[in-house]
Amino acid sequence: MADSNEMTINLVVLGKTQTGKSAAGNSLLGSSDFESRLSPSSVTTCCSLGRSGRILGLIRRNGCESALRVRVLDTPSYPHSALSKEQVRDMVRAALAHRFGEEGLHLALLVLRADLPLCPDECDDTVQLIQELLGPTWKDFTAVLLTHADKAEEAGYGEETYLHSASSTLLSLLSSVQHKYIFLDNHNSITKEERNIVLRKLLNFIQKNNYQVLLKHSKE
Repeated sequence: MADSNEMTINLVVLGKTQTGKSAAGNSLLGSSDFESRLSPSSVTTCCSLGRSGRILGLIRRNGCESALRVRVLDTPSYPHSALSKEQVRDMVRAALAHRFGEEGLHLALLVLRADLPLCPDECDDTVQLIQELLGPTWKDFTAVLLTHADKAEEAGYGEETYLHSASSTLLSLLSSVQHKYIFLDNHNSITKEERNIVLRKLLNFIQKNNYQVLLKHSKE
């Protein structure tokens, strides 16, 4: 948090290769900070931080409008086509401490594809990584971002029908994170209003968590 007229939220995107993590990060920032493209191998090989400009019209505090700033840490996927689980975990852990060590992390966004079924083994791998990174209270600080929602919709699945037909693995995961989930289309350019809807939902999750942060440590 900065001064009373400005609020910063710190987010990290985590997930498998080609789930749309970097594209989701760009949508949240309203930018093209992160490289995002179709590829037969993992595109992201290191952690990088993107920052939005001042976003107005989303927050009021003490009766006054406040500006919002969004910071997103993009991370290599796990499993990765060129990095081991240990390499990914250690790289992300170091980046979280470096980027968010003073202010803390508000939310980890577990990015899954809405147009692909979630199977137990792949879910277990990703959740285990998040547990190792965030610790025992990971469920309070994790939300699920379901990308490629436009493809699911083209197949006749709105949000309600999608969840009604979803695998027990996905439903169990959503339940464990207190149903903190957001559907996100994977268009190249998200409109300002679409972006604001997503940011309002994220702010609601953070507010319900009493603006708590994780991984914060004091300077020596």
